[in-house]
Amino acid sequence: MYKKEDLLDMVYTGDDLGATYRKDYTIFKVWSPVADNMKVVVYENYDDNVGTEYPMKLSENGVWELKLKGDYKNKYYNYRVTIDGVEKETPDPYTKGATANGKKGMIVDFKSINPKGWENHKIPKALELTESVIYEIHVRDFSVSEDSGIKNKGKYLAFTEKNTRGPHGIKTGLDHLIELGITHLHLLPVFDFASVDETKEGEYNWGYDPYLYNVPEGSYATDPYDGRVRIREFKEMVKTLHENGIRVVMDVVYNHTYTTGDSPFDILVPKYYYRTDIDEIYTNGSGCGNEIATEKPMVRKFILDSVKFWATEYKIDGFRFDLMGLLDIITMKVIEKELKEINPNILIYGEPWTGGASALPFEKQFKKGSQRGIDIAVFNDDFRNVIKGDNDGIERGFATGKYGLEKEIKKGIVGSIHYNDEIVSFTENPVETINYVSSHDNLCLFDKIEKSNPDNTPKEREKMNRLSLALIITSQGIPFIQGGTEFLRTKFGDHNSYNSGDNINKIKWSRKAEYNQTFEYIKGLIDFRKSQRVMKLNKAEEIKSSLTFIDTPENCVGYLLNSPYSEDYQYILVIHNANRESVEIKLPMEGKWKVIANEYKVNKNGIENENIYCEDVVNVESISTYILCK
Repeated sequence: MYKKEDLLDMVYTGDDLGATYRKDYTIFKVWSPVADNMKVVVYENYDDNVGTEYPMKLSENGVWELKLKGDYKNKYYNYRVTIDGVEKETPDPYTKGATANGKKGMIVDFKSINPKGWENHKIPKALELTESVIYEIHVRDFSVSEDSGIKNKGKYLAFTEKNTRGPHGIKTGLDHLIELGITHLHLLPVFDFASVDETKEGEYNWGYDPYLYNVPEGSYATDPYDGRVRIREFKEMVKTLHENGIRVVMDVVYNHTYTTGDSPFDILVPKYYYRTDIDEIYTNGSGCGNEIATEKPMVRKFILDSVKFWATEYKIDGFRFDLMGLLDIITMKVIEKELKEINPNILIYGEPWTGGASALPFEKQFKKGSQRGIDIAVFNDDFRNVIKGDNDGIERGFATGKYGLEKEIKKGIVGSIHYNDEIVSFTENPVETINYVSSHDNLCLFDKIEKSNPDNTPKEREKMNRLSLALIITSQGIPFIQGGTEFLRTKFGDHNSYNSGDNINKIKWSRKAEYNQTFEYIKGLIDFRKSQRVMKLNKAEEIKSSLTFIDTPENCVGYLLNSPYSEDYQYILVIHNANRESVEIKLPMEGKWKVIANEYKVNKNGIENENIYCEDVVNVESISTYILCK
């Protein structure tokens, strides 16, 4: 038994914690220096109430271990740990499989579970980070609507279905993602979380309440009891997305757990994994009752082992870190370094803030600015707020009717770099900013526009939605789109829908048919961005040498891109007009300019059946983005 102050020195560096399966034996290893006794309990079936106990032995640095001879493929297990004379049973925090609601862990033989062709399936080609176009979605939201045309509603397998159609024959599901042209699908938490009873159909939560970090969530599987099913179906989802050119980002929540005291962490090593105050009370920097102590060696190791596991075993292409401000700077730097060794093009980003006052000293928190010079991106809330106003109130932004924000918009357009002494923000290079205007948190974009602009016409509000997303997609940095905003998604004004159920949260595919003009516009912008290297620059110096702002009227921002790349248009002129009336802009050089985008159409080759060319001046309609090229 070790005292609390000794635990920081009890560091196990091996990569074999958990249950390591072999056909002839399984090795169990669990870190619990404070335990008086430890046993493995093996269950033949997921629903067994009684298992067979096997004693473990204490070895180096507080690790208990057991080599159990025999073939225990895909059997279930837990640990029984005795501390201060009290015995408790818990799943292994390192377990890689589980039965319903994480009641039992699982001794996983992945080779026997993997879908056909998994090991050698086609991975999308490597991208520069700024070539990414991220699309955020919740597993249930994506497919559960009755008009989705998808059979496996609310399940991982929904992402494997092709040729699904909704109202008026519009493409839904996987076909919609392919049609839109996104490169990365950001899934809200898909590890095992505790707020939903996996045995009941239709329960709802976003999933920011972790229980078993290395196990796929069972409520999204067709069978939550058999631990093999969630693993196989999760991999089928990843494989199908990969084979259709879409990379997968996991939303990970290593800043807190659902509960304390009865969490696997606390049962095995009470309070070690959490930050506490001088009175041993859990601190609450997450706003969820606790915060994980990432600065402690074995906590940092757990997080690192976990992300490396997902990146290798499940071939995950990126990670979005929830409340990244609660993760210490050293931990994030180590994560970035080791994940890049696995996949040099892996996408790493997160929220550069906390959910409350943290026990972690401010100078150690991974806040906005901490990412400078590292390939970790952070959500750009400055740009978000300038575009639309505050998150949930009536305040307006550039796209929604507030004046005097041109300089702040320019900061976002250049990727928040130090462009000059006036246009300067928090990044060293544009790869460090996630440009977004809404996400799962707070009012979705269209609901925010309706709240802040109740007296505008429906057509004007739709144009505000288009202009907001156009600003994101045409700016330097990494664009991020909340799923459904490309066709005016609504949650009926619910600003915190984490447990509001399907009726509020589901993607209503009928809106794609209703607002198809806006969908086609956003699709066209993404296609144009992907076709022009100069819109996806990686370094600040490249932006400063390629991008020049032009003179524009009040409440309007325009800039010229001079591309050094032969495959691009040589010149690209982008104009964002947030005024309620049209403006006339003098074109920066003589000759014909091809109109690529006007207020309601986009075509990278020039808008067909329109006045495709302009000379001398262009008339930019109200609340719109125009793009001209030559």
